[in-house]
Amino acid sequence: MRKRDAIERDKALEKAKILTEAMPWIHRHNGQTIVVKYGGAAMEDEQLMHEVMSDLELLKLMGVRVVLVHGGGKAINKLLGQLELPSAFKGGLRVTDDATMEAVQMVLVGKVNQQLVWALNEYGPVAVGISGADGKTFKCTQVDPDLGRVGKIVEVNTHLIEAVLDDGYIPVIATVGSGPDGFYNVNADVAASQVAQALHAETLVYLTDVDGYYRDVDDKESLIANMTREEAHELLFSGTLTTGMIPKIRSIVEALDAGVRDVRILNGTFPHSLLLEIFTDAGIGTMFTQGEEA
Repeated sequence: MRKRDAIERDKALEKAKILTEAMPWIHRHNGQTIVVKYGGAAMEDEQLMHEVMSDLELLKLMGVRVVLVHGGGKAINKLLGQLELPSAFKGGLRVTDDATMEAVQMVLVGKVNQQLVWALNEYGPVAVGISGADGKTFKCTQVDPDLGRVGKIVEVNTHLIEAVLDDGYIPVIATVGSGPDGFYNVNADVAASQVAQALHAETLVYLTDVDGYYRDVDDKESLIANMTREEAHELLFSGTLTTGMIPKIRSIVEALDAGVRDVRILNGTFPHSLLLEIFTDAGIGTMFTQGEEA
C-alpha cells in the first residue's frame, strides 16, 4: 500500500508541472533531428558523462533523432604529452603532422568514441560508433599546408548516418575524415555544423564547459541568452572573438545560413543542461536563432 505525506505529494506535483511544461516542446521535437556536439571539460567527469548520455537516451525515447558528434582535445593533449610530441594551435585549429594524426585517430576513434558508445549502450542497444572516415562520411581536403593534416569538409555523405538513424540507433561520430591522400583531423565544432546542415537538422547543440556566449568572458553577468543570425554575423566579423571561439561562431553562422532553425551553446558540466535547455521555457544557455519568434 502506497503512503504519501505532504512533502512527497508536493514533489510529485512539481514533477507533473515540469512534464506539463515540457509537453509542447516534446511535441515540437518529436521526429526531428538534433545534432549534439560533445567536448571540452564536459567529457572529463565520468559521472557527468553518464548524465549526458542518459539525457540523450531520453531524447531518443521522446522520438528525437539524435546524432552525437564528439571531439576529444584534452585526451589528445594527454596522449601527445605521453608521446613527447608537441601540441600547437593556429587560428583555433590543432596543427596536425603525420605523428599527431596517428595520435588523433587513436584517441578519437579508438578510445573516446568507444567510451561514449559504451556509456550510451548501458541503457540498451541504442548507439553505434562511426568515424567521419567510415563510408567516406566526411570527404575532406587540406585546410592549410601550415596546419598539416587538418581537414576541410567538402561533402558530408549522410548515407551511413541516416542508415544508423533509420535502424533506431544514435550515431556517435568521431571527427576523423578522409581524403584521396589519407586521414584528416576535423574540428569537432565545424564537423557538427556540417552534419546538422547535411541532415537538415532542426537544432544543433554545442555541449561544452561554458554557460554560453559572454560579451565579456570575465563578466559572468554578460551572458547572452538569445542572439539572431544577423547578430551572429556581426559578432563573427567584429574582431572581438577569442581565437578558440572563432571556429565555433563561424560554424554557428554557417548552420543558421544553411537553414538550421536554432543553435545552442550549453554548459555540459551542469547536470541535465540539455534537457533544461530544450524542454523548458526559460532555457539555460545561449540560443542563436533565425530571428523569428522562438
